Amino acid sequence: MANHFKQLSSLFFLLYFLGLSAQEIPPIKVFTPQDYNAEDQNWSITQNDNGFLYVANNVGLLEYTGANWNVYKSPNNVILRSVKSVNDVVYTGGYMEFGYWRRNGFGKLFYTSLVAENEDILIKEDEEIWGIINIEEFILFQSFESIYIYNELEKTFRTINSNDRINKIFEVDGVVYFQKSGIGLFKFENGQESLLINSKELKDIEVINVFNYNNEVLLLSKENGFYLFSNGKLSNWITSADPLILNESIYSGLRLQDGSFVLGTISNGILIIDSKGNLLQSINQSTGLSNNTILSLEEDSFGNIWLGLDNGINVINYQSPYMVYKDKLGVLGTVYVTEKFNEVLYLGTNQGLFNKSLDSDEGFSFVEGTNGQVWTLKVVNGKLFCGHDKGTFQIENNRARLISDELGTWNIKSIEDRPDLLLTGNYKGLFVLHNVNGQWRKRNKIEGFNISSRYAEFISKNEILIGHEYKGVYKIIVDTDFRSAIEIKQVSDKTGSKSSIVSYNNSILYCNQEGVFTFNNQTSLFEIDSLLSSYFSEDKYASGKLIYDQGDNRLWGFPKHEIVYVEPGKLTDEPLVTTIPIPSKIRKGKSGYDNILYLKDQKYLIGTTEGYLIMDLNKFKEQPKEITLNSVAYSSAQGEFKPLTVGKPAQLKTKENSLRLKYSVPNYNALSSTTYQYRLLGNFDNWSSWTDRSEILFENLPHGNYTFEARAKTDDLISKNVASFEFNITKPWYLSTIAILTYSLAGILILYAIHYLNRRYYKKQRDKLLENKARELELEQLENQRQLIQFKNKNLQLDIDNKNRELGIATMNLVKRNELLNNIKDQLSKSKSLEDVKVVIRHINASLKSTGDWKLFEEAFNNVDKDFIKKIKSLHPSITPNDLRLCTYLRLNLSSKEIAPLLNISHKSVEVKRYRLRKKMGLDHNQSLSNYIIEL
Repeated sequence: MANHFKQLSSLFFLLYFLGLSAQEIPPIKVFTPQDYNAEDQNWSITQNDNGFLYVANNVGLLEYTGANWNVYKSPNNVILRSVKSVNDVVYTGGYMEFGYWRRNGFGKLFYTSLVAENEDILIKEDEEIWGIINIEEFILFQSFESIYIYNELEKTFRTINSNDRINKIFEVDGVVYFQKSGIGLFKFENGQESLLINSKELKDIEVINVFNYNNEVLLLSKENGFYLFSNGKLSNWITSADPLILNESIYSGLRLQDGSFVLGTISNGILIIDSKGNLLQSINQSTGLSNNTILSLEEDSFGNIWLGLDNGINVINYQSPYMVYKDKLGVLGTVYVTEKFNEVLYLGTNQGLFNKSLDSDEGFSFVEGTNGQVWTLKVVNGKLFCGHDKGTFQIENNRARLISDELGTWNIKSIEDRPDLLLTGNYKGLFVLHNVNGQWRKRNKIEGFNISSRYAEFISKNEILIGHEYKGVYKIIVDTDFRSAIEIKQVSDKTGSKSSIVSYNNSILYCNQEGVFTFNNQTSLFEIDSLLSSYFSEDKYASGKLIYDQGDNRLWGFPKHEIVYVEPGKLTDEPLVTTIPIPSKIRKGKSGYDNILYLKDQKYLIGTTEGYLIMDLNKFKEQPKEITLNSVAYSSAQGEFKPLTVGKPAQLKTKENSLRLKYSVPNYNALSSTTYQYRLLGNFDNWSSWTDRSEILFENLPHGNYTFEARAKTDDLISKNVASFEFNITKPWYLSTIAILTYSLAGILILYAIHYLNRRYYKKQRDKLLENKARELELEQLENQRQLIQFKNKNLQLDIDNKNRELGIATMNLVKRNELLNNIKDQLSKSKSLEDVKVVIRHINASLKSTGDWKLFEEAFNNVDKDFIKKIKSLHPSITPNDLRLCTYLRLNLSSKEIAPLLNISHKSVEVKRYRLRKKMGLDHNQSLSNYIIEL
């Protein structure tokens, strides 16, 4: 009977396993021995208050900070079998050894052996510590032969020895349970062990774990499933998952915070059942685990399930908003398009069309005849159409019927007011499908347009926009029967790899690496959409594919670092943009062929190169994480790094000016990424760009005070704290205070010496200059005196010459006058008649009219007043020589009476001449002629 039951169980398991071939599982993060740089087997896992994970490995203690693995060799190089974090201490146990690890000021763990420190502990030969639990102030270390009870407060030990094998030790709600082989299940009461279930009831059951189930004791056995101990009786706890559970050998068990159970098997991964015993998940190596043997289980504070495997470590993101389906056998290929139709999920891939019923774990079926590339799936008027490399198919009853053999159907569009027609965009242009008597078939090609039409959107009934990645966007006007293109116009020469156009909210949008543009039908131009373009800038651009899902009225985009969706605002006309922090390198979609499908209840399916993701928006929680500064080390040039105390400001010497800082965030999600920013106040005051590196090295820093700060961003949320570290690099000796005072004093002395020497030098120079100047002045005075004497001599010579000349003139005048008188005397003495007297008179008159005296006078006058005659001639060029003579006499301030004999005219004639001269000079009547001439 038992064998028959086992055969039925095996058959059920086989059928169930085959049915699970398409199950979606939570994301799994895989760590291989090469990742954590230790051996393969991992026997126990625990988490501390900072969120760091610790694993008991064959080579020692592993620490995972969320960014880096640290390996601490176990004492005596023994295998660690157990680990437990209690407050700030990590307890471990292994071969003939147990103790604790505590973090020092440098951020590193150091080990203290409790066995070596306590002489009272007599550990047995070949004894190994397989379990550690803590309750109140007690830490219990369990081996197969003993339980060592350590009081943390009193630092004392008590040992419980057993002649029978102690399989495991458990703590449930403050009660400690353990099983002795062949005797039964015990619990501690009042510090004493008490038999709870005897061996007769347990029989040969090996207890893997103990749970509290509705205030009753629930036992998980190795090979016989669950048992419930109630009212002093032990009975089977029968579940719907028993056919699977009873067929497996269970090595580890865990109850999650939500009440469900995780069972770790020896050869088939894990089973997850709910609190009522219903199977939720079966996850093994074929569905995502890296190994099927589960040595240890641990649920962390974030709801992740950690698996210590016989080969590696896995983390199941059990609370993740994502579920993952991976096509490990490569049957599906890359998913290009998805659709749901009549409660059936369809996947269009590069290998054909596949389907399965929604909300089931059954495997995918291949739709016959669709092998090859599927480009699009479209539901039109209650019919499902498939655009394929081979043409266009109609999908009915899980079968594909070719309705158009025109190669390469990119898209399929319904036509307004023409339910009997469909428009398809193909490799060679646009084609029309026609419904004749309920059967769709190809009718015609739209003549005149031969460009590949991957994207086509109607502007109006007969106007179509066609998007081409490398040629831009075309506007086509077709005739009313959709047989030929009447007008073709390129409305945009914007091109770009992975660009697209889409209709949304009564607009047509075009997206490429330059941003998102809205088509203006009035101007036939594309205008930038500043709101959406900010998500598709050049550094964020991965794909310009935009998808409008009518099921949820949302427009979806796929930038590099996230997925975004746009929906109408609830209170305003402004659209609401929401980001989902899943980078392109993690979601692993086919860039440019991104696809998303609304399922139900805020759940979406996203096709990837390995299968698909199911995203549940209801499970997204904004929980910023905390960043921790793990270690700080310093070094001098070419020297080794030495640790520094993390929580204490550091004082470094001048040459110790290179620092390496490591920090991390405990983010263990497989579909999530953490990036970091840092800044060094005092040197780099601005935040750095975001990077996935969790350490930074500063080299050759100048002296000064610094504060290092780091923060993180996980799932687009900034960490709730900033990790910081203060340090000071002292000045070099030549910049110390004493050195500066010495430099100042030396500088003052040098300046004083320079000043003193300059004063001496310039004093000598000044004295020398003064002496030279005095000599020059003396010579100059002598020269001036010589020139003055020379000038005076010259003037005296001129005076002598003038006097001699005047004397000569006077002498000549006297001689001439005497000659004239002698001539008059001779003439008169010889005169014999009146006529002879008249001759003498004429001779006198001729002498009076002679100008020689005037010329002599003029020359003498010019010597006295050189510029007068020139000046008066220039001012009054119309005056005559006689006028000029009158002017000279007036210049000498002579009266008219005195002037008359000089001019040999009467007094009245002089007055007449003065009147005429005044008139020539243009003088007023009241202006004195004499004064005018004198003042010139």
